[in-house]
Amino acid sequence: MNRDEVDRALQDLRDEKERISTALLDLESHQGFRLLEGAAVTGETARRQGELQSRTTSLWGLFDLYGGTLAAAEELRARHSKPGQAQLAELTHLLTGPSVELPAVEVPLERRTLLSAPGGEKLSLRAVVARMTPLFEEAAKMAAAVDVVWSELLNALAEVDQERRAVTGLAQELGATGPATDPEAERVFRDVDALSQAVRTDPMSFGRGGHADTTRLRTARKDLADLRRRLAEAGSFRADAASRIERVAASIDQVRAAEAEARHARDQVLIKIASPALPDLRDLSPALADRLGALHVLRDARRWGELADRVADLEQAVATALQRARGDASLITGLLDRREELRGRLGAYKMKAARLGLAEDAELTRLYSEARDLLWTSPCDLRKATATLSDYQRVISSKGSDR
Repeated sequence: MNRDEVDRALQDLRDEKERISTALLDLESHQGFRLLEGAAVTGETARRQGELQSRTTSLWGLFDLYGGTLAAAEELRARHSKPGQAQLAELTHLLTGPSVELPAVEVPLERRTLLSAPGGEKLSLRAVVARMTPLFEEAAKMAAAVDVVWSELLNALAEVDQERRAVTGLAQELGATGPATDPEAERVFRDVDALSQAVRTDPMSFGRGGHADTTRLRTARKDLADLRRRLAEAGSFRADAASRIERVAASIDQVRAAEAEARHARDQVLIKIASPALPDLRDLSPALADRLGALHVLRDARRWGELADRVADLEQAVATALQRARGDASLITGLLDRREELRGRLGAYKMKAARLGLAEDAELTRLYSEARDLLWTSPCDLRKATATLSDYQRVISSKGSDR
């Protein structure tokens, strides 16, 4: 290289060095890089942190060697305003030749030769830049990937934290001392704590295809939202708790009365009806009363959320028990009603026979007597009485049509 070529090369390399310096500083100021720098991370994030630090260290090391060689060339050129052939040859070597010696790397014995030199690899300035380029591109991609994933996670986590604060505020308004007063709230808060810790210490474990998989965070937010709604309902319930509990108590009294009515009807049917098909009667009111008594413990402890759930469950159980007790009573008394119905029909058929002039008919008199004996004898055989009454009605119709 002649003097002009040396000067142009020096200027180009100064500009290149400035651009490289700017790029490296931009890398270190990138949000993703700063998120990882010095952070106490684990798992996949720690692995990427190590890789990024390794690449960054290599980049700055190569940059320092690049700068040192360029500085040596600049110093040599400054000492010789009119460099001779020897100086030009040395400058040419510094600027274009393998003038950058990398630090020596320990080479395993099996990879050495007999005359292996102990020094490190030698590169030209151009080769140093070529070596730095993929390192920089990989580091930049890693920093950008961390920034995208972590930013998406932090946004989702902020929504979770906002929901959590709302839940905590409602719990405090209800007089709860903390999530431990509600088993479901305790579970949700425990899961959210573990998830928050994972997001902050190993965000890259959530990375999927260049973005954050926020499924677990969305689930946590939904759980908190459900808990918040339940606490809000509990707040509304608190104002009406006493009257709700009183209404439940009154309904349990109705269950008790309906069950007693069903038992009384059963006792009557067993006396008056032969071989009745009766439902199994269940005495549910004592257990319901016990559940009602347990509500006072929750009310005194101001566990309004759990109390609201328990009252709602008890209301449903009481409604079901009342429906069953009334249904059983209706089914049982239906057997007595059936007997009264058959008695009424027997009287009506007798009047019809008289209108047809069959009051003295021997066959009808016999059938009437059989049916009446069956219907007015305890216990009454409803099946046989029904069959006899059917025969009585059939004979009346048959003989009446002959007249």
